[in-house]
Amino acid sequence: MLRTARHLYVGFMCHQAVEKMLKAAWQAEHADRLPPRTHNLERLASEAGLIESLPERHRRVLIELEPLNVEARYPSHRDALLEKLTKRYCTGLVGRATRLTAWIGKRL
Repeated sequence: MLRTARHLYVGFMCHQAVEKMLKAAWQAEHADRLPPRTHNLERLASEAGLIESLPERHRRVLIELEPLNVEARYPSHRDALLEKLTKRYCTGLVGRATRLTAWIGKRL
């Protein structure tokens, strides 16, 4: 998606990757229940017991990714997001999301 300049979906998929890793971490803490039906990354990190040890740089990534899930699906928000989601920005975002998912994975 990055190579084909589908930047809106790059942001959306970065959010999805982090969300799924946080839900895996949540599941590791609550094996007897299903993860909550939420896309709120900070809530998932908190309920998974990761928020206290989450480095500040990764907390900033959670905040950065938050609007890329729901807002990316609605046309009224697309134009504003597309201005921000340049190739350069998305390349960095993929890197930040990759480092965050790796950090979460080490805690599973």
